[in-house]
Amino acid sequence: MAESSIGRTGDAPIGTSGFSIWDGTYNNLFFFKGRRFVCVVERGKSTGVGPLTDFAKVLAETLDRGEGDIPVLIKHLPNWEEARRSALYMVSTETLRKEFGDQSVFSVVDFAGGAEAVTADYDESRLVIVEFNTPQLATDNNQRIIAKLQELRSQGQPTPTAYRRVGNYSVFVFDAPSQQAANQLIDQVKYEQMVQWLGENPYRYERALREFTQTTLGVFVNVVKGSGLALVSCLAVGGLIGGLMFIRRRAQQREAEAYSDAGAMLRLNLDELTPEVDPTRLLGRGK
Repeated sequence: MAESSIGRTGDAPIGTSGFSIWDGTYNNLFFFKGRRFVCVVERGKSTGVGPLTDFAKVLAETLDRGEGDIPVLIKHLPNWEEARRSALYMVSTETLRKEFGDQSVFSVVDFAGGAEAVTADYDESRLVIVEFNTPQLATDNNQRIIAKLQELRSQGQPTPTAYRRVGNYSVFVFDAPSQQAANQLIDQVKYEQMVQWLGENPYRYERALREFTQTTLGVFVNVVKGSGLALVSCLAVGGLIGGLMFIRRRAQQREAEAYSDAGAMLRLNLDELTPEVDPTRLLGRGK
């Protein structure tokens, strides 16, 4: 516990973000869970927070924790697991102007339509992301921001090291060591767009037709590729086996003894073109 002007304050270990306050009269405990802020007051005179903490733990278990108590915009920070330790999440221009001053570039930012902002420290630099819900709101604010930056520069007032619009985000970097370092930090910010139809999707048929066409073409191309590969493989294997058999037969023919009385060719005189031998000119037996 730490002493304060109203009594004693301290962290309340109830499994979520919470703290307790003893104002000298009543024991109070506050905690956050999801989108709810809860205040529990003990009307007794005890300064101990044990019974109050136990009751708060039971009550917290019945509340919805939402999206893990971490806004989506914080998860879009570069290296958000580490950056969330220094992150500040804002949903109003008052908080943003209080953080950076009424005369800063954020004096022209309009949170109409439910805009959100988050800031986090990266070494010496400070990154600020403002998200607008529609492209039109992002465009209008971007025009006012650019005009305000030009005005601040002409007056010699402090300006961000770098500014850029990324999708529906307006991204600022303050106190960066250089323009290049600021731009590198902005490059790590990725705008993730998600479109949801509140009713029936009017492009459902076109989307299904496109997916069917792509699937059919993919199957056809794969079949043609497979058939061509099989044909080439069969021709290659057949040619290899045929070549080996041809070489083997030729080798066998060279090794075997061949007999012929006419230069490896036997010919019958069926067409009577070969002259007959005159028997009178042959030597007789024993002559």
